[in-house]
Amino acid sequence: MANENLKTALRKFFGFDNFKGSQESIITNVLNRKNTFVIMPTGGGKSLCYQLPALLSDGTAIIVSPLIALMKNQVDAIRGVSEDESIAHVLNSSLTKTEIARVKSDIQGGRTKLLYVAPESLTKKDYIDFLTSVKISFFAIDEAHCISEWGHDFRPEYRRLREIFQLISDVPIIALTATATPKVQLDIQKNLNMMDATVFKSSFNRGNLYYDIRPKRDVEKEIIRYIRSKEEQSGIIYCLSRKKVEEIAELLQVNGINALPYHAGLDSATRAKHQDMFLMEEVNVIVATIAFGMGIDKPDVRFVIHHDIPKSIESYYQETGRAGRDGGVGECLAFYSYKDIEKLEKFLQGKPVAELEIGRQLLHEIVSYAETSVCRRKFILHYFGEEFDEQKCANGCDNCKHPKEKIEGKDYISMLLDSIIELQEMQKAKHICAFLAGNVIAEIKNYKHNLLPKFGRGKEKDEIFWNAVIRQAHVGGLITKDIESYGVLKLTEAGHEFLSNPHSFMLLRENDYSVKDDDDVVSNKGGAFDDKLFKQLLELRKTISKKNSVPPFVIFQEPSLKDMCFQYPITIEELTNIQGVGQGKAMRYGKPFIELIAHYVEANEIERPQDMVVKSLVNKSGLKVQLIQNIDRKLPLEDIGRSQGKTMDEVIEEIEAIVSSGTRVNINYYIDEILDQDNQEEIYDYFIDAETDDLIEAYREFDGDYSEEELRLMRIKFMSEYAN
Repeated sequence: MANENLKTALRKFFGFDNFKGSQESIITNVLNRKNTFVIMPTGGGKSLCYQLPALLSDGTAIIVSPLIALMKNQVDAIRGVSEDESIAHVLNSSLTKTEIARVKSDIQGGRTKLLYVAPESLTKKDYIDFLTSVKISFFAIDEAHCISEWGHDFRPEYRRLREIFQLISDVPIIALTATATPKVQLDIQKNLNMMDATVFKSSFNRGNLYYDIRPKRDVEKEIIRYIRSKEEQSGIIYCLSRKKVEEIAELLQVNGINALPYHAGLDSATRAKHQDMFLMEEVNVIVATIAFGMGIDKPDVRFVIHHDIPKSIESYYQETGRAGRDGGVGECLAFYSYKDIEKLEKFLQGKPVAELEIGRQLLHEIVSYAETSVCRRKFILHYFGEEFDEQKCANGCDNCKHPKEKIEGKDYISMLLDSIIELQEMQKAKHICAFLAGNVIAEIKNYKHNLLPKFGRGKEKDEIFWNAVIRQAHVGGLITKDIESYGVLKLTEAGHEFLSNPHSFMLLRENDYSVKDDDDVVSNKGGAFDDKLFKQLLELRKTISKKNSVPPFVIFQEPSLKDMCFQYPITIEELTNIQGVGQGKAMRYGKPFIELIAHYVEANEIERPQDMVVKSLVNKSGLKVQLIQNIDRKLPLEDIGRSQGKTMDEVIEEIEAIVSSGTRVNINYYIDEILDQDNQEEIYDYFIDAETDDLIEAYREFDGDYSEEELRLMRIKFMSEYAN
């Protein structure tokens, strides 16, 4: 079809005057009945690449999509450009028999140009028999990365598509994805038997997106503070679990933000309603699970927040790609804590070895991305096999906006490359970091690598440092990760050249999130941490602790004092908004603290962030009551956790929060089962004399005789009996 005719069709059906990027070439290729493979970033206009040829071809195009929400969205859009509703249909498990009969009738009558099907539907014999009897124009596979085990969203039913297509009709295929590394691309083409396909690969750079990773501290307050600064703009928040989605949506509502939840656990009518309300701007923020693809094509999403880090860079790229599809600014904010990665690793346990290794490697890549100080845009594009000059980022990410200090890394790079060769290019990053740092981990011992002459040659630096060197050498093109062997490091040609002729290589000091947790001084809150006030509060705490003959941490723990240095509470009521401070504790110890802070605020003319007080969820107190009641009934903590869908770690965390805010909790019945009286007394006496309630200090004091869990439980007992 001539170019002018294509443009006329584009204007007629979609109202656009010009094609974007390589859309026109792709459409021409499909209309010429050639296999086509499209790798185009989210928001690049993939849908049009099969929608327009379908409208212009004889017969019905079958569009395979994994997302019912996306199908509905696209069918509505296509019906909007035609006078006939029959032009596009969905065929999936949500239809009634009457609706299925109507779909079949419209296809047989030649009225339907696009039929959206889920891959599961295509496996049904009666559907295959029906589709064999009608004219098919071509097959389109949306989200084609689902075919590959190396993709971030592998679906086994996708691997059967080729054999099903052959049963139905021998027509061309167009496969489309927004996220395919070179490895995934090859896997898709092999599986679909379309190595002859014309490949159209657009740049993965989304220049209008700003990438920002922050430590996960006071994340709920951070999110509310951030959204309030966005003045009614549209945004999406991703969470790892349905429970967290519900919790965050409710928290936002309580704090006056128009938000709704969206996840696979809601019934389809509620999901559709929430989706439509978001599209129609009756609601500003949607809170959704990472696992459930939303398929919402809303062009003016101004921000995407990841409450939890996703399990792969592909997922992250795809989800952040829902921001700024209209070309306007899109901010991508993610909160990172290594604890989230550990949770994701637990989900992998028990999976087949290949799946486990792939999952671990994808997690390793997202950790590298989160912790790196390299330009985030450069890192993402390098991951997708594209080179990028970070000078062009133009402060488009937190690392370029706030660049880290650089050090000369020539010797470190040489040491790294040399060690990779020493270990015969057969080891992964973790092994090489331990080898360089001189740490005798199990794998090092098994291979007897600790006996090699070069073992520990970089021991003046730790494994975190060497991991950073590996990341930067990888992005710098000196080493490569062998995907087939799950991330084994090998030298590239440039790496071998560097070893023969070392030259200057500047290393960036990496972001260190290893200590940035709920009790860290460093915070990303709007205000800066007030170190001067913190010292005064520590002195006051010391004085009161001597006067009352109790350890300082019994009065207020350090995270509470640090929070006071951000919020400046000057009334007892405001003090109860401080992390870890309940009514009882505020009444018992609060007066001198709020008096000191009030005087300090006045003397230093400090503007307090009181407009940012975040209301807590009411139901949390209900859960707290339920937890205390279950403890009063002397139920095992594991059983309490199971009944609320929580891990033992999460249950202990909740009890710690209850106790540190001043409520007494008696878990002696549980402790008596795991520790004898002498052990309990030994730990109890330690906490009486301790300067700090820090668990690492306690663990060291006892030379690891007690587990972290035992020490935590005893600290709860101590705080309950002694402090409350």
